Amino acid sequence: MAAAAIRPYDVLLVEDDVADAMLIQDALAERGTRNLTQVSDGIAALDYLRDPSKERPDLIVLDLNMPRMNGREFLAVVKEDADLRTIPVVVLTTSAAPDDVTGAYHHHANAYVTKPVNLEEFEAAVHSIDAFYLDVAVRPPKK
Repeated sequence: MAAAAIRPYDVLLVEDDVADAMLIQDALAERGTRNLTQVSDGIAALDYLRDPSKERPDLIVLDLNMPRMNGREFLAVVKEDADLRTIPVVVLTTSAAPDDVTGAYHHHANAYVTKPVNLEEFEAAVHSIDAFYLDVAVRPPKK
């Protein structure tokens, strides 16, 4: 918990489903304030990440199925980019397909979480992601 007191916790949510984005934002807000930026596809996420005026996120929460540039393509680009590859990426998606799971880890996703259908389980999954990256994992200092 000391990490939260040191500096804000910035999350980039790459999610095209408005309802899911709101649920994720609400679940994060329950545990305290987070700086959450939401974009709806991989192209918008890359634009955000490459904009020098934007704060580098501590965590990217990524859906796989989106228009324009999907999460698979985005993950491959981010993890090949020397400036971006160290940002942890958690895939949070409806797909439990073995090819999607394997593909995400092949492209160096830090974790893969299937979105539960049940609202309480969905919130618990988001809380678990948040707790690990905010309370347990050590973040590098901001540049």
